[in-house]
Amino acid sequence: MMQSGKWAAAAVAAALILPMPVAAQDAAAPALSLELNNLNKGGDGCLATFMAKNGLGHPLEKVAFEVVLFDQEGRVDRLLVLDFSPLSDAKTRVRQFELSGMECGNISRVLVNDAAECSGSDIDPASCIGQLVTTVRVAVEFGS
Repeated sequence: MMQSGKWAAAAVAAALILPMPVAAQDAAAPALSLELNNLNKGGDGCLATFMAKNGLGHPLEKVAFEVVLFDQEGRVDRLLVLDFSPLSDAKTRVRQFELSGMECGNISRVLVNDAAECSGSDIDPASCIGQLVTTVRVAVEFGS
């Protein structure tokens, strides 16, 4: 009787341990990372600094995102396309974009609306938005 109790406990422990490798695989899934790194006063408005990292496993010849900027009242201020092309595999690229006539403090949210362009050899065009991971280092909501 004690033996069956030990086996049951071992089976429960094994069931709890088995899902762990699957979770580890998900954490290492291919992704395209986009970080809103900074917003600073620029020449004629706000200078937005982004970091993009291609972790999709293939180089991107063209990659651009349609982005929507919201003001402090949550209204759409503008819609624009930010181009990060080209982006080599496993490469991080820093890009800055001048948001003319806009004060950084007036931006409350940056929405990645869609991938305007996504192409490269062996790249599914849907992967740029489907495998996009966003992060932010400033006090602005950022993501898709």
